Amino acid sequence: MIIELEDAKQRLRAMGDVTKELESSLKIEKLRENVRELEEKTFAPSFWDDQESSGKVLRELKKSKDTIEAYEKLCRDIEDTITLCEMGIEEGDESLIPEVLGEESRIREKAESMRIETLLSGKYDKNDAILSLHPGAGGTEAQDWALMLYRMYTRWAEKHGFTVKLVDWLDGDEAGIKSATILVEGENAYGYLKSEHGVHRLVRVSPFDASGRRHTSFASCEVTPEIEDDDSIVLRDEDLEITAHRSSGAGGQHINKTDSAIRIVHKPTGIVVGCQTERSQLQNKETALKMLRSKLAEIKRRENLERIDDIRGEKANIEWGSQIRSYVFMPYTLVKDARTGYETGNVAAVMDGDIEGFINAYLKMMA
Repeated sequence: MIIELEDAKQRLRAMGDVTKELESSLKIEKLRENVRELEEKTFAPSFWDDQESSGKVLRELKKSKDTIEAYEKLCRDIEDTITLCEMGIEEGDESLIPEVLGEESRIREKAESMRIETLLSGKYDKNDAILSLHPGAGGTEAQDWALMLYRMYTRWAEKHGFTVKLVDWLDGDEAGIKSATILVEGENAYGYLKSEHGVHRLVRVSPFDASGRRHTSFASCEVTPEIEDDDSIVLRDEDLEITAHRSSGAGGQHINKTDSAIRIVHKPTGIVVGCQTERSQLQNKETALKMLRSKLAEIKRRENLERIDDIRGEKANIEWGSQIRSYVFMPYTLVKDARTGYETGNVAAVMDGDIEGFINAYLKMMA
């Protein structure tokens, strides 16, 4: 019916008003000015003298241009779809209704995605993310739960165009993992994944229990931003306990052949980091030290500490009462976030990486 086109036209006009608010939130004019300034820098004769500096300028230039282009395309798409509505109304062409409604849905999703991005204004939100998983008490059942979370996060990252790099891995006794660390690389990786920091609770009939009883398991997810430079983080040799060991788990042909894996304990805080996927012991050590600096810097920032010496490590127990989210497989299916109240009954989709709803609800709550 033609009235559907008229209704869609009104909704699209209302979305046009929303994009004006987005223009302000995204600071589009400021970004355009930034693009002009950065492009002027690239024309300087000495621009390529410092490869690291020029690389940062080019990355910032691309990021600004991409944001402007995405916003301008959204505006064009709204205008084009309104024009399509008007054509259909004028000609009485009902065959355009499915196309218009499809475009409207796509535009709405894109506008919501851009609005969520405006909430990522934290100091490190745009950085890559270091994500570590550890099972709680419960042996094989908890170790299997940690592996399930590992799959969930890697699938989410891959679906959203992020690059996932395995940094450290320790196999479970019979199944699952004792620990795993990945680096998620891409724009706003930490901004999105910071919502996942905390204890995750699973309720299901355990496949490892011959009696078919229901079990409750816990695993912790620790998320920190990868921080390139922080002069306030000084690592003293006497504070570090560095050990080499043979790599474990899924790391390709180089794994298990040499004692190149590195584990570092920061003695004053008890924080442990490890790396086993680089090609040499030296590279693994450099990556592990970088991770340690990032973790210390994030804890220092999160706890509003003036000195790195005040950090005592995080002692949160991976158990009842400390979970941020519960995943129930039995006797009903439900995933519910204790902080935001957001929930869904589609457990299978969540375990396949569909966690945008939880991430978006957290970002809106924090805003």
